[in-house]
Amino acid sequence: MKVLISGGAGFIGSNLALKLLNKGYQVVLLDNLSKQIHGEDPNQSYTYNLIKDRCKFIKGDVTNFEDWIHAIEGIDIVVHLAAETGTGQSMYEISKYVDVNISGTAKLMEIITKEKNQVKKVIVAASRAVYGEGKFQCNEHGIVYPVSREDKDMSQGDFEVKCPICKQNVEMLPTDEDSKLHPTSVYGHTKQSQEELCMIVGKSINLPVVAFRFQNVYGPGQSLKNPYTGILSIFSTRIKNGNDLNIFEDGLETRDFVYIDDVTDAIILGIKSDKANFQSFNVGSGEKTDVLTVANTLKEKYRSNVNINVSGNYRLGDIRHNLGDLTKIRNLLGYEPEVKFTEGISNFVDWVEMQDVEDDNYETSIEEMKRKGLYK
Repeated sequence: MKVLISGGAGFIGSNLALKLLNKGYQVVLLDNLSKQIHGEDPNQSYTYNLIKDRCKFIKGDVTNFEDWIHAIEGIDIVVHLAAETGTGQSMYEISKYVDVNISGTAKLMEIITKEKNQVKKVIVAASRAVYGEGKFQCNEHGIVYPVSREDKDMSQGDFEVKCPICKQNVEMLPTDEDSKLHPTSVYGHTKQSQEELCMIVGKSINLPVVAFRFQNVYGPGQSLKNPYTGILSIFSTRIKNGNDLNIFEDGLETRDFVYIDDVTDAIILGIKSDKANFQSFNVGSGEKTDVLTVANTLKEKYRSNVNINVSGNYRLGDIRHNLGDLTKIRNLLGYEPEVKFTEGISNFVDWVEMQDVEDDNYETSIEEMKRKGLYK
């Protein structure tokens, strides 16, 4: 079997490529070596160097028809990972996110539909961002799906999620795949569109499609250059530069951090199993961790004396909590996350300690959001 990975030089793509090679697959990679992820010189990129001499590599862009046509020649499975991924950045780089994430995916599916090819399955990287705030329990109204938190509440230090009916605080529940889809960011909107576009076209031509709604993926190889996504990387780069950490809201917001090996294992289950066809799956760790715990753990492991400041700042479009319900992927595909956060964060820190210290561009990203009125 011959697998094409778009975004194949990135964090998930490079790790997936190595795992597939070890399992005997032929692997082709398509990637534009984005400066935001790989830096000015891609030859210094950790993930690019992992794979550049081990697979056929095509430097190309998913927004270009010709690059797609070239890349899918002789391909059996397409794993479409290439995307713009910063939630905050998506709120002002709107056309870029739509062009790459939606139009790039449309080009792939149009080529598969119209051009001669042997593609037998498409795996698309969806996101938990499609759920917006996610699934909650209200004492009065039962299960609810709250809308975005309001600026007027957060500006007064009230960061809790409210029932959309009675406006009282609600309790987070694990979000399952049948939950309401209502993203709160442009990024989330584009990921929902990607997933639905692939499913619609796939069903119309009887081409199996599998969508994986990834939670917060982390681990060795995550870009330390990108100040827009990956909280562990952003915090690590600041700590290594001796800069204090600014914790948004009250620090009690939570995320489902899923380790890179568990993510690549899930994708391979999707490639191999017919039970996955035309299904969407959460891919997570099954546990939630608050941001203040992440910051304190990293500070301790790096033996740093930087300050951790819980500032009350917030970004419009951010969600409060995040925990994926894994029942479906466990039952249908036999997925089971293997790496607990305590182990995974130690592996990540050990890897960071072996890397060169990258420039800290976090403040620049914050200033951009301030100018756009998205950071308060």
